[in-house]
Amino acid sequence: MTQSKIAAASSHKPDDLLKQGERFPDLRAAGRELAAHLESYRDLPDLLVLGIALGGVPVAHEVATHLEAPLDLVIVRRLLVDSPGSQTCAASVAGSMILDERIEPTQNPSTPLEYFFRDAVTELDQRARTCRQGRPPHPLSNRNVILVDCGIRTGSTMKAAVPAVRKLNPKRIVAAVPVSSREGYAAIAPLCDELICLAQPEQFINAGYWYRDFRRPGDDEVGELLK
Repeated sequence: MTQSKIAAASSHKPDDLLKQGERFPDLRAAGRELAAHLESYRDLPDLLVLGIALGGVPVAHEVATHLEAPLDLVIVRRLLVDSPGSQTCAASVAGSMILDERIEPTQNPSTPLEYFFRDAVTELDQRARTCRQGRPPHPLSNRNVILVDCGIRTGSTMKAAVPAVRKLNPKRIVAAVPVSSREGYAAIAPLCDELICLAQPEQFINAGYWYRDFRRPGDDEVGELLK
């Protein structure tokens, strides 16, 4: 995908979206193209790039490298689908555990749901430790955050990630993806301060379709990218 075939888009410029484009070679190549469209954010004070594990991390790595900004992770664990479009999630955001209000983990669970929540949160914490390799949490308060994923289909991942990040009181959240469905774009744009995407194909299919090589890193490899 060449620069001439991409139109960057924000939540303020929906008419700029590309209707159909070529596939990205891989996640890193998509990250480099996305980074070029985020150049104006380079000089924002206290900038932090967050990659959504797993597919968003190689993309975010290229963005963080280009902008010379620190990189950290968001790991989302969906626990319950309450109704269509509604979900209960836990998330590790830059090393901080963020739980939906419905989740009340206890050391002495007494119901199947309490056991499930306790085990799920414990597993998420262990996974975050593996991915982050002992790094201390990044504070987000009053920081400018660029939240990166590899794509948006329904928007369910970003719907969990953006509110989780928001709970840590950043100054601004800019969501950024190489490719998005039209429906996903419309669902996520109101949740963040700005949404940047490079392409919005008429027929989206899924995020993986828009990469010739959609290999994503494992948890151990994610830790290496953080270095």
